[in-house]
Amino acid sequence: MASHLTSSSLPSSPRSDEAGVEQQLENLKTTISSPSATIDTMCHGLRRLISIYKGIEEMMCTPSNQVSLCQTLQKKAVEEELGRSLVLLDLCNAMQESFTDLKMTVQELLLSLKRGDNAAAQVKAYIQLAKKTHKQFKTVCKKTTSDKKDCRVVKVLEEARIITTLLFESTSCLLSKQFEMPKWSIISKTFQKGKLVCEEEQLQALECSIRDLESRAELLFRRLIQCRVSLLNTLSS
Repeated sequence: MASHLTSSSLPSSPRSDEAGVEQQLENLKTTISSPSATIDTMCHGLRRLISIYKGIEEMMCTPSNQVSLCQTLQKKAVEEELGRSLVLLDLCNAMQESFTDLKMTVQELLLSLKRGDNAAAQVKAYIQLAKKTHKQFKTVCKKTTSDKKDCRVVKVLEEARIITTLLFESTSCLLSKQFEMPKWSIISKTFQKGKLVCEEEQLQALECSIRDLESRAELLFRRLIQCRVSLLNTLSS
């Protein structure tokens, strides 16, 4: 029994860790692509992404991957991925700012409801803010010049970047739909003397979710920077 406990506590091999990262990415892609995905799903997805990028950073530090990344044959693919990582950082930062703005807009909407003011302006502002980063999604989703000889780290970085972009795009769409789809809309289509009828509790829950998204987007931004620095350090070593 003692020997069994000892062996089970040993760290997993680099290969099994890499396979684990790839499996996590595949599972996350399935989750966020589900028709039943919600804003809370995206919140949990951001948390999982932070962990996945930590695993990718650990992959870079293995001797075999460091050698592979520095090979001349990998140079073009690595440089392309480094360039796209900057765009991804910009997108992550833009999404974080968008979440901050959305949070403030929802807060203003709640205040309008309590005062009995017309909330239409806040609703329009919310929808515009939820859509403002859509133009960046297609740029970030572009694949690198793929080659069968590309090292595993480059391929995993590419897949992680595409899934990160998919998560942000799905989150943006879900936030927009909160005010656009009659079936699930927080705002009723019923007008009373020109004022929109809203459910305050649902708005408060939405504010909480956006606050969570804002916080995790900031953590992901930091992790993306660390991952990029690790890759640059590997190339310069």
